[in-house]
Amino acid sequence: MHVSHAHTPSRLQLNPQGRLRHFLTTEGLSREQLTEILDFAESFLGPDGSIHNQPLLAGRTVMNLFFEASTRTLTTFAVAAKRLGADVLNIDIAKSSNSKGETLRDMLWNLEAMTADIFVVRHPHSGAPHFIASQVTPKVAIINAGDGRHAHPTQGMLDMLTIRRHAGDFTKLTVAIIGDIKHSRVARSEIHALQTLGAKEIRIIAPRTLQPRDYQELGVKVYERLEEGLDGADVVIALRVQNERMESPLLASPEEFYALYGLTPEKLRRAAPNALVMHPGPINRGVEIASEVADGPQSLILKQVNYGIAVRMAVLTLAMQGQLTTRGDA
Repeated sequence: MHVSHAHTPSRLQLNPQGRLRHFLTTEGLSREQLTEILDFAESFLGPDGSIHNQPLLAGRTVMNLFFEASTRTLTTFAVAAKRLGADVLNIDIAKSSNSKGETLRDMLWNLEAMTADIFVVRHPHSGAPHFIASQVTPKVAIINAGDGRHAHPTQGMLDMLTIRRHAGDFTKLTVAIIGDIKHSRVARSEIHALQTLGAKEIRIIAPRTLQPRDYQELGVKVYERLEEGLDGADVVIALRVQNERMESPLLASPEEFYALYGLTPEKLRRAAPNALVMHPGPINRGVEIASEVADGPQSLILKQVNYGIAVRMAVLTLAMQGQLTTRGDA
């Protein structure tokens, strides 16, 4: 399947009333729209991080369509949907009739005919969820669970919720994102969200081979040396090195990457005192981050996983409500 890159599907994901009907990207959404997602996610969270069940999707069917492996994202979407009272189906694409020659359109139309209300889509091709929402099943709410190098909007928003809960006002924060920026859909979603929410400064820190060309256009500061980029940062986000997306070797070795860009206790001291440490996972210990940092008092990595359930509950509910309003059967 050929899918063109979908850089700005922001209009598609809103209904005529300006409410979310799909969630494909953080790009193009307003500060009010992103804040609505964060506030709604907060409503599911107790002060201790406990999640409140609410049957807002009772009687609805959520289908997780993962064309690409992911344990954490798939599991948190399934947990989120079940906490909302939805029926959940995880479709193993590798074992489905899609692998027997059935077209993507035919497979999705058949799933839609089984009264699917929401498709959570993870796909290796950038733009696939946008293609599905615009061309195949527009009456089903589509949630992007990661598409190629393009976007991972729920991960971006759970990171925003983590930052907001633990650091407060975005306008006072300097956020540094380290590592494989070039192949990271998470970094793109984070940068768009941070800009919209008014972060004081956004930095990316990466070797030249892992710096995409278009990031300076986004108004971020680019650093090649880790120590310089970390200087005074309030939030530090380490990214996974995505060897599976590299078309040719871009790093000499994991050991060299760790020596230059691995987040160690010594290097973290260059950041602001008590700087928050985050990682979207899965973690490669001793490559992107030292265990002492990942498990240390400044780390919010497990909090991110917890908040991810609340953010996905919020997005699933808002998209379903937006679809119902569009159809006129809310």
